[in-house]
Amino acid sequence: MLSFEPLDTGLEVVDAVEGRRYVLDSSEPLSPEPADPDRFRFPVDSAVAVETSEFRLVEPVEGFVREAAVDPVLQVSPGTRTDLPSATYSVELNAPVKLYLRVDGPLTVDATADLMTFRFDPPVLVGARSYHHHPAVTVTTTDDPRDVFAAVSTLSSALKTTSPERSYPTLRGHPPLVERGDELRIPDELTAPETGIRIELPPTLRAAAVAAPLSYYLGAELVPGDDPRLVVDGDVHSLAGPPGFERNVERTLKRAFLLDCLVRTEGYYQVDLYEREQVASDVDLDFASLYDASLAERLDATLAVPFETLAPHVPRWPLVAHVDPTPEAVAVLPFVAYDLGVVRTEDARRSSPDEVQSSVLDAYLGQRRGGGGDESEDDPPFVALGDADAVEQVWFGDGVPLDATKGIPAAFHNDLRRDVDPASIDITVVCNEYEMTPEQAVAETVYGSREQLPFDVTLRRDCSTDELRAILASSADLLHYVGHVDDDGFRCRDGTLDAETLDSTGVHAFLLNACRSYEQGVALVEAGAVGGVVTFSDVVDSGAVRVGRTLARLLNLGFPLRSALQLAAGESIVGGHYLVVGDGSVDVVQVEDGIPTLCDVETAGSEYDVTPVTYPSREAAVGTMAYPLVGSNEQHFLAPGELATFRLSEPELREYLSVHGSPVQKDGELVWDDPP
Repeated sequence: MLSFEPLDTGLEVVDAVEGRRYVLDSSEPLSPEPADPDRFRFPVDSAVAVETSEFRLVEPVEGFVREAAVDPVLQVSPGTRTDLPSATYSVELNAPVKLYLRVDGPLTVDATADLMTFRFDPPVLVGARSYHHHPAVTVTTTDDPRDVFAAVSTLSSALKTTSPERSYPTLRGHPPLVERGDELRIPDELTAPETGIRIELPPTLRAAAVAAPLSYYLGAELVPGDDPRLVVDGDVHSLAGPPGFERNVERTLKRAFLLDCLVRTEGYYQVDLYEREQVASDVDLDFASLYDASLAERLDATLAVPFETLAPHVPRWPLVAHVDPTPEAVAVLPFVAYDLGVVRTEDARRSSPDEVQSSVLDAYLGQRRGGGGDESEDDPPFVALGDADAVEQVWFGDGVPLDATKGIPAAFHNDLRRDVDPASIDITVVCNEYEMTPEQAVAETVYGSREQLPFDVTLRRDCSTDELRAILASSADLLHYVGHVDDDGFRCRDGTLDAETLDSTGVHAFLLNACRSYEQGVALVEAGAVGGVVTFSDVVDSGAVRVGRTLARLLNLGFPLRSALQLAAGESIVGGHYLVVGDGSVDVVQVEDGIPTLCDVETAGSEYDVTPVTYPSREAAVGTMAYPLVGSNEQHFLAPGELATFRLSEPELREYLSVHGSPVQKDGELVWDDPP
């Protein structure tokens, strides 16, 4: 639900579903009146009209101005200062809530690094669209692979377009849910796009799982066949042969996606895209013609380009999902497809701890067995995953994955059911261990430090079992628990509380910074939480404090769990003892700059090499463009992943860091003090 809340001097746009908000400042109180959303060229969920002649954005975001809502006029960035003549303009703002302004008359744009101002003749229309997309319906399938093929073929019904713009995350809707039943049932309102593309596969659950994200993105029907192949308007492209079926599907998805990202610069967003410049010199493709071509024609064109030519320019992929091809796994496919995740079934193998050469497991075994090397029946079943160039690997099978997320299907359904209170961001910090009070002190200082957001931080110490049970029953957006967990549960001052005894929990996300908190974290997800960070072994208090305080800082900046842990784990030797359970994309607050970004700084004599590294989030999924305000940069880059490296002087670096609220990794170490 979107709402427009009048302020003393401005308008606050609130997305109650996602818990996002953004303020448009003005010089006067405003009284928004409902307006017709159809007056906007691009889709909006809700709209209002307000009598004001100016909006100021104190948290600048990327913006575009178009005449008649289509023809591009200018990109708004620091240094933009222009007076546009009287016309009908559409101003698009990539804020935490997608915003559009409709202006009828002259328009003045004045933007600096820390303030963006739009002036116009009143009234102005404000439209908003949520980044969140709930699945519209549920498809039911039997365990028969042919029925599963039919169910997977409906996922692309959620695409809002088959043009190259579907490479933007806001134009890829959430696929319908899929559940098991006694017969195939596809709701009548589901209509997959007619693309002229089909994927022929041997009728197996493995084939359906691997091909699901590709089918979703291409609008391709899955049909039974003898050999895996892609048929595009009659042209056949084999999916067999080296490097194997799964890798060929992955390469096809990445090639098709990258080409769409390059070609879309001929459309509504005619920006200078770094990746297009790099690829254009290596391929013989007419981007302008391909923009107007059909999806099938574009796909044929990209499949004619060797993958090795395009691979260096593909954004870092957000997700590799390791799935056991069982009937139970079918239910997670819509969520994996929505993230454009790559599905693998071959790269996971179950391992005993003694078979894995890992300092983490060596430490674990030493603690559990007093240094002995024999296996114990009490050891959890570990799963070793293959290498993957992705932000996150997630394991949906049994066992504890090493260096990956433990995917729990219930987490994704919990997220769809959650009820967000946009009035505040509720964070509860519980410290049940005196020796870890330094972490509590950091958490107390960090959480709620962003002035633009409505935090409500509660601190609790030395909780009893009843007090902790009440906290777990609350609807906290984040529970940061500091203390100890043993085989019986959370250790409290009067005993232990086992999360498996809970009927439900309202906690959204959690950080259980305690020894061996894995089972308790899984129980919280099964009881209603969406995701959290846990440990699978004992952790030394001092190391746990370092990891915990870094996680607090990153979560407070808007980093999702999976990215925050990836960075925080390097802060201590015990970092490898942590993993995410549930949904790794969970975040607690919106990110200030639109895209979670790490500023990687390497000292180069008296200067610095600065590389912005972007991470995916709910608002900034794969395909989002990043525009770093650094040096003389005038190019956009595809996110997520490393952007270009810029050589800056010390004053230039200070200026960059003063504008961006991003964490800094200097010479390989995260630093939180003032810039050098």
